[in-house]
Amino acid sequence: MTEISDNTPIPRRAWLRWSAGAGMAWLAGAVQAADYPSKPIRLVVPAPPGGGTDMMARLLSNALNSALGWTVVVDNVPGAGGNIGLDKAAKAAPDGYTLAMGESSNLTVNQALYKKMPFDVARDLTPVALMAKVPLVLVVSAKGPYRSVADLAGAAKRKAVTFASSGNGTLAHLCGELWKGKAGLDLVHVPYRGAAPAMTDLASGQVDMFAASITAALPMIQAGLLRPLAVASPLRAAALPNIPTMAESGFQGIEAAVIFGVVAPAGTPDTVVSRLNQEINHALKQPQLRQSLIDQGAIPESLGGTVPAFASLLKDERAKWGQVVRDSGASVD
Repeated sequence: MTEISDNTPIPRRAWLRWSAGAGMAWLAGAVQAADYPSKPIRLVVPAPPGGGTDMMARLLSNALNSALGWTVVVDNVPGAGGNIGLDKAAKAAPDGYTLAMGESSNLTVNQALYKKMPFDVARDLTPVALMAKVPLVLVVSAKGPYRSVADLAGAAKRKAVTFASSGNGTLAHLCGELWKGKAGLDLVHVPYRGAAPAMTDLASGQVDMFAASITAALPMIQAGLLRPLAVASPLRAAALPNIPTMAESGFQGIEAAVIFGVVAPAGTPDTVVSRLNQEINHALKQPQLRQSLIDQGAIPESLGGTVPAFASLLKDERAKWGQVVRDSGASVD
C-alpha cells in the first residue's frame, strides 16, 4: 500500500474528479442563491401577535415584500418563552424558506434558564442578520416619589423596593438582578405575565420600578403615566434624548438591550444566508423603516450588520446573561 503524505502527488484523474465535484457544489450554491426565493418564505415569530417581536417581523416582511416582490409570511408560534417557535424553525428544512425572528430571551437567555431545551441555539440555528437593538429604560410611576435613579437606589438601600418584570428569566428580570448585584440594593422581583400588566400595576403604584424595553414603555411614558429615569445603554436613546444613561446616573456596567434578529436552521447554504443578510440590510436602510425603528427606541447604529458580527454579538450576550442567570439562581423549571 502506498503511504500518502502531504507531499504525495494527487493523480490527475482523481484531482479532476475532485475539482469537478467541488465546482458543481459551488455552482449549485450559486444557482440556488440566484433563483432564491422561488416560493413564499415562512418567518416564524415565537411570540403572540401584537408584541415587540411580532412588530419587528411584520415591519421586515412588509419591507421585503414591497421592495423585492418577495412573499414573506409571518407565522406566530408562541409558547415556552419562545422555545416552541424557535424549535420549529430549528427543525425545518435548511433551505432558506423557514426563518425566525428571535429576540434576546430566546436567543441568548433561555439556554441557561431552562434545564431542558428542545434544541441548542448555537448548534441548531444559524445567525442571518441583526435587525435592531432596543435598550431597556428604567421606569417608575409618574405619581410616585422617585424622580431619579439616585432616589430609587437610596430607597433600595434603606428598605425593600419591588421591581416588576414581564416574567421569570426575561431581560427585565435579569437587568434588575444585574443592578441589584452590582449596587448591593434590596430589590424584590415581582414577575408578571407580560409587559402590559406589569406596567399597568406600575402606573398605579402596585410595584416600584420596571426595566422595560423602550418600545413597550414609550406609549405610557408619552401618556404621562410612567416616568423614565435612565436608559440601560452606553449612549442616550434617540427616542428619549433627555433621559440619562445608567452610567450618567452613577451606575456603570448596567447595560441591557433587547436584540431582535433573523435566524435560520443550521445547514442553510451560506449563499442563501448571505443573500438574506444583504437584502435585510438593504431593507433597514429604507428611510421609512429606519425611522420607524428609531422612533420605537432602536439604537440607530445597531440596525443591520454582517453575519459574523451578529454571531459574535449573540455569543457575547449568551455569556453575559448566562452568568447573571447563574448568579441570581433564576429558573423557570
